[in-house]
Amino acid sequence: MRFITAVAAVLALMTGSALAADECAVPPSFITSDIALARVMKEIKANHRLNISVVGTGSSTLPGPDGANFAYPARLQAALRELLPGNEIKVVARVQSRQTTADMAARMKNILAADKPTLVVWQAGTFDAVSGIEPEEFSADLVAGVETILNAGADVDLLNMQYSPRTESLLNVSAYADVMQWVAQEHGTLLFDRLAIMRYWNDQGTFDLYAATKKTDMARRVHNCIGRALAFQIVDAAHLTP
Repeated sequence: MRFITAVAAVLALMTGSALAADECAVPPSFITSDIALARVMKEIKANHRLNISVVGTGSSTLPGPDGANFAYPARLQAALRELLPGNEIKVVARVQSRQTTADMAARMKNILAADKPTLVVWQAGTFDAVSGIEPEEFSADLVAGVETILNAGADVDLLNMQYSPRTESLLNVSAYADVMQWVAQEHGTLLFDRLAIMRYWNDQGTFDLYAATKKTDMARRVHNCIGRALAFQIVDAAHLTP
């Protein structure tokens, strides 16, 4: 049944233009997981609605007055509405630049109280790496935030850092990615491996992430694909048939 659901989700995601389908292609192993989003599945089946809070920093948004419309939280909402017609899908972006994981964990209770989400997508790790936060401290802050979310009755999908070949030699994020993988495993939560997915796209030539450009066209395309891949992961983990 999981395989059938996954195939159906892939086909549904490809109902857009052929370019979008090819551009956003990701091997299933990057997205599928044995972790189940039980609360998401229950909410959709019982109430036909889903509230999602995306908590993150600058890499979860795009510049410009209309940047939010093209960033992955908005594209996630659009993709889920496409995959799950007849359900009320709402994605709220709680994004602030230059926030450490400790900062985000400290405001998590307020976010949960305001949004009452069934799922929290938490993007973390990037600013901690930039700020030189020790991985052990990062781990403790991440665990505190994840436990706050779970204790509030919501599912969690951790989303790690972006891949950038231009800064790879200057900023080592592998230790922080490993921490996120460990926390997800220990707490039975999903992990969306944005780092690996974007590296795959770069290696395949889908996106030239090394090229320096002030244009936002490619950034919008990357965010669109992240949103669509994230939607597929959520639908698959919640055992929902698109």
